[in-house]
Amino acid sequence: MSRTEIDLVTAEFFGAFDNRGGKTADVARIRRLVLPAGVIIVTGPAFTVYTVDEFIEPRQRLLTDGRLVEFSEWETSGRTEIAGDIASRFCAYRKSGILDGDPFEGGGTKTIQFVRTPEGWRIAAVAWYDEP
Repeated sequence: MSRTEIDLVTAEFFGAFDNRGGKTADVARIRRLVLPAGVIIVTGPAFTVYTVDEFIEPRQRLLTDGRLVEFSEWETSGRTEIAGDIASRFCAYRKSGILDGDPFEGGGTKTIQFVRTPEGWRIAAVAWYDEP
């Protein structure tokens, strides 16, 4: 059951950014998926470490102000290792959308660290690398 639960949390994390078809992206749900003291890191183009709120705020604005539309990202492959109440997932993903009127596609690699809490599996940390 743990792997299924982790798969669901992962899919919900990726789905939080989806604003295709005029749907409102639910980036705020990341507060439920990631521990309050969780860390989110992007390695480039500028190495940045975010708190949960620092990560959510600019993405919420970008996905709702009309600059980024028809956006989604999805996992294309992944492997998860579970040891008791901790788990690590390494995955490849793709993304596409229209930013400032220009269509784009891309992808990269994410690693997601999970812990089992009394409420179920939650994300402790996410780090990602976007392919150039």
